[in-house]
Amino acid sequence: MREGIAALNQSITQKILPYAPQSGDWTTAIKGVFIYRRDWNYLPENRFYPPAISIITQGQRSSFLGEYEYRYQEGECIVQSTDVPSINYATKASPEKPFLAISLQIDRHLTAQLASEIPPKTIQEDLLRNVSVSQVDINVLAAFDRLADLFDRPDDIPFLAPLIIKEIHYWILKGRQGEFLRQANTLGTQSNQIARAILWLREHFREPLFVENLAHQVNMAPSTFYRKFKAVTQTSPIQFQKKLRLHEAQRLILVEKKYATTAALSVGYENPKQFSREYKRFFGRPPSDDLRKTTPPQSSPLKEKD
Repeated sequence: MREGIAALNQSITQKILPYAPQSGDWTTAIKGVFIYRRDWNYLPENRFYPPAISIITQGQRSSFLGEYEYRYQEGECIVQSTDVPSINYATKASPEKPFLAISLQIDRHLTAQLASEIPPKTIQEDLLRNVSVSQVDINVLAAFDRLADLFDRPDDIPFLAPLIIKEIHYWILKGRQGEFLRQANTLGTQSNQIARAILWLREHFREPLFVENLAHQVNMAPSTFYRKFKAVTQTSPIQFQKKLRLHEAQRLILVEKKYATTAALSVGYENPKQFSREYKRFFGRPPSDDLRKTTPPQSSPLKEKD
């Protein structure tokens, strides 16, 4: 079994490396499939990752979610059932042998459908967590290997990728991480109630947040909701919303080249000075530093122009 996993890991690594030519996050021709490459150790990143099934094919990495640290390495599978803010850094990576992972975003509707058709192995209490790390199932790994084959066969992607993606969800639900994924996508569980709240926050983070209203929206008492939300995300709903806003503001500055004031107002901040303070506290640098990365020196503006 170990030899089979090692061989599949090597096979996937060889197939995905050309599509991740340098350190970064890489999209692929298959919707919802990403490649993550890191060339250097100990460069911390504040990130929000969507619900996903990820396979580590090379190297090691650590993620901090609140007070919890998750370590994962070659031959392991990470299942993340909800959006999670975390601090991540590679612990075993170099340009010659980078950290590599291939990730598939979880299809909530497909998961719910399969969960209703595949009986659980055992009845467990609500797990109330959103990250699971385990040795990869060889069936899951083989399916990812076939998914990576399609990168070189784009004409086959519309026909074969949906079948392989469904197979990956199936094997995860059948395996040791299945109950974890099932609960987050089954109506009536507390894990699912919190997942629904997180999804609402992702879609409405610009709006004012009233925690009591959100609790009632997912059919939970406010005190219970607050406690369970923090158990899953390691942060309060207000802090979770703040992190969503700051990450989106950074994306607007770095990717869309918006000025700090524009980004602040776009994500729901009313006070630009408060935004700058919280941005610096969270990312370790003021938004003006990130703005300089996107502005040619000869045209750096002194103030924002509409």
